[in-house]
Parts: sequence; C-alpha cells; structure tokens
Amino acid sequence: MADQKTIRINRRDFLKIAGLSLSAAGVSTLLQSCGSPTPTTAPAVTTAPEATKAAPAGQTLKMWWWGEQEAPGLEKWMNETIARFKEKTGHLIEPTLQDTTVVISEFQTASAAKNAPDLQFLWNGIYHMESVWLGYLDPLDSLIPIDEIQATNPTRLSYFEGKPYRMGWYSAGPMWLYNKEIFEKAGLGEEPPKTWDELMDFCDKIKSAGFIPISAGLKDGPWGEWFMGHGLGQNLDSPADAINLFIGSLDWREPRYYEHWSRVEELWKAGFFNDDMNSIDLYPGIDLFGAGKAGMTAIVTPLAASQAKMLGSSEKVGGMVFPVFGKGKMAGKPIADCQGFGISSQSKNKEIAAEFIRFMHEPERVEALWEASNVLPMDSSFDPNQITDPLLNQIWKGWVGNPEAVPYISNLMPVLFWTDAMFVNSQKIIAGEWTGEQAGQNAYEVTQKWVEQNPDLVEKYSQWAKDLGA
Repeated sequence: MADQKTIRINRRDFLKIAGLSLSAAGVSTLLQSCGSPTPTTAPAVTTAPEATKAAPAGQTLKMWWWGEQEAPGLEKWMNETIARFKEKTGHLIEPTLQDTTVVISEFQTASAAKNAPDLQFLWNGIYHMESVWLGYLDPLDSLIPIDEIQATNPTRLSYFEGKPYRMGWYSAGPMWLYNKEIFEKAGLGEEPPKTWDELMDFCDKIKSAGFIPISAGLKDGPWGEWFMGHGLGQNLDSPADAINLFIGSLDWREPRYYEHWSRVEELWKAGFFNDDMNSIDLYPGIDLFGAGKAGMTAIVTPLAASQAKMLGSSEKVGGMVFPVFGKGKMAGKPIADCQGFGISSQSKNKEIAAEFIRFMHEPERVEALWEASNVLPMDSSFDPNQITDPLLNQIWKGWVGNPEAVPYISNLMPVLFWTDAMFVNSQKIIAGEWTGEQAGQNAYEVTQKWVEQNPDLVEKYSQWAKDLGA
C-alpha cells in the first residue's frame, strides 16, 4: 500500500497519467503511452487471507480498489466482506489495493488489452465516465435492480443516457470546516459566515486575533480544484452549465464564469491565506487547521473527523457551506459526492460481480463499514441515529443526507483543463502574476485547444450535458 506522503506528492502525476487516455488518439496511444506499471507506480496488492489458498468450488473474480489511503480501516472491512461472501457463495474475490496514481490508468490500460478486472473502484464524474464512453464499463441496471442502485445514492454524475454505471459506497463530498474556539477568540460567536461580505469581515477579525483566516496548500493542485467546485458552482444553474463551459458552448471570458478566480485573488491580496500557500501541498495546508492555527479550511467529508481529533474534540469544529457571492441556482448549497464501484464489460462473471456489489450493501456490511472506518455510508439503509459525534452528525444532515445538495462540478472537467487551466490559474493568481480576468482568458484558450483536439469527446460531453440539465 502506498503511504499518505507518496499519495499526496503524486496527485499531479496521477492526473497526467490519466490525461493520456483523454487524447483523440484513442486506445492505441493509451497502450503505447502507459505501458506496464513501473516499480514506483505499480499497485500494491493486498489479498484476503483465503485468496492465497486453493480456490474453492465456484468462480474467482478480480477486483481493483482504492480507499484505505483515504479512510484507514477500509482494508480490514474489505477483507472481512470478501471472506463472508466466499463463505456464503463459494466464490472468491481477489482484491488489489491500487496506488492513487494508477486508479484510472491501470483499469483503462488493462481494458484496452482485454485483461480488465471484473470489479473496479470508480471515482465520480469524468474519472469513470470516460471508461463508459470507451465501452469498458457495463450499465448496472441490467444486473442489479434499479431501486437498489438508487438506494446507494451514486449521484447524477454516475449516469449517462439514463443508465447508471456506479453503485455509491461512502461520502466524499467537498465542504469547509471552521474552528469555533478561534471564532470565539476573534469575537465572532460560533456561527459561520454565509455571505461573501461576512466572510471578508470574519477573515479580517480572525487575522487581527493572530490566526490564519483560511489555511490552504496549493503546490500539488487539488485545493484549486476544490475552490473551483465551490466557487464556479455558485454562478451555475446546473451541472450542464459546467460541461458547456468545458466544451466551449459557454465562454470563460464572461465575468460570472471567472468570478471565483477573482475571489481567490481578493482573499490573497487581503492576506487571508497562509503565506506559504503556493509552496506547500494540500494536506499540510489542511493540517494547519488541525494544529489550531487557522480559522477555516477546505476539506472532504472523510477527512473531517481526523482534523477534529487533532484539535482534541469535535465540539470545537463546525461544518460550513462556502459563503455565497454568486447568483446561480447552485449557490449556497452543500456539495454531495461519493466513491463507488462498477463492473467491467469484459467480465465473464458479471452476475457474480453484481452479487458481490449487492453483498457489500447488505445492512450488516453497511453497519460494519461505519464501525470500521467512520466514513459515512451512502446507503439509504444506514441509520444516522447511531452517529453520536456532533461534527459527523452535522455532516450527515447537512451534506450526505441533504436532498438539496448539488453535484461536485469539478468532477466534470477534462484533464487538460485541470492541468493547464484550473491549476495554472490558481497558482498564477496566488503568485500575483494573473488577475481573475486573465485566468478566464487562459481557461478560454485551453478549452479551445481541448475542443479542437477531442471532437469525439466533445460529442459525448454534449450528450452528458443534456442528461445533467434535465
């Protein structure tokens, strides 16, 4: 298993690897470019205890997965689930715990070589939808009752042309945390800011009290992705608007579409971030919050409890939706996202693969998931009354179980946009080299380049936009 440090450092490399498959050159280029995994990026293999013995009567299926890196305890849960499934059915699941850098590329490389696993962990949005478009994933509603799929809340970004391609697993939605003790010391009470003007006022008072208003690490890029998800979404009416920006049907040069970058510029110029923001990675930036040095930070739901633990108590931490400045229908709403699983179109045992996914979602396994790692299951069968931690209870009510939550629009961006627009824009702004308007111009130019290079993907994206705009 890769350690946390390696995962954090390789995030940008992972996106570059994934980006190879997004070129118009197609599968042959993917195979030539990716090749076999090198020793530094090869997935670490973890097998259930029974997998090393002779296979029992029944079939043996391969499963590639990810998650222990994000939520320690999931590997134990997975091995227990595999053992119980074998005991119940006689079928053996052989798991491979993948490194973060190869979650996408390994599955697509193996699929192109006709050697894909039966079961595959899938991040949301484009991170699995491109495999749908390449024909590497089967729709699940032909294998699993649709009501069971919907009960796992995989989000709208898991559907294409009305067909679901993922089952949800556990919540991984972007959100913000704030330190109640720092708020009190700054004379702010315990309620978070809800508007942009309130945020700027809160930041000013937190800074005057001797703390970092907002902690962040931008060196590896994901913080910029998170902020774009929170900020751009405020000026959109639906996820379809985001797709139409990424394929050039809407124009990044319009002020409302680059406003979120202008807001980052405003916060930076006011001195409301840590000074070393551009030179540290995402997680060290977050950990400034856990160390009690910052009033607010961006995060994803599986990591929230660990930050509260660093501070000594969940009572000291609150969750917040990013304050509103935009005028779109998605403004001021929490963001829902989750991890999930799908089935390879190449599997010779699709019914058994489906049976295992369904087994993962049996009530006993859902309860065990919560107990093993304290991640919040996406299943409707999960009883939230057992959540006693005040922060996790707030996250469940406000994000995971909130019908008003909106999809995470950063899951929709092409990889070229991630590397050459979003990431570059964020760093240039913090370096004081670009304004929000210049960032919008760069986003426009990168989009035009991607559209010219990928007419086949533009067509798929256009159909996806119709699905998401419904």
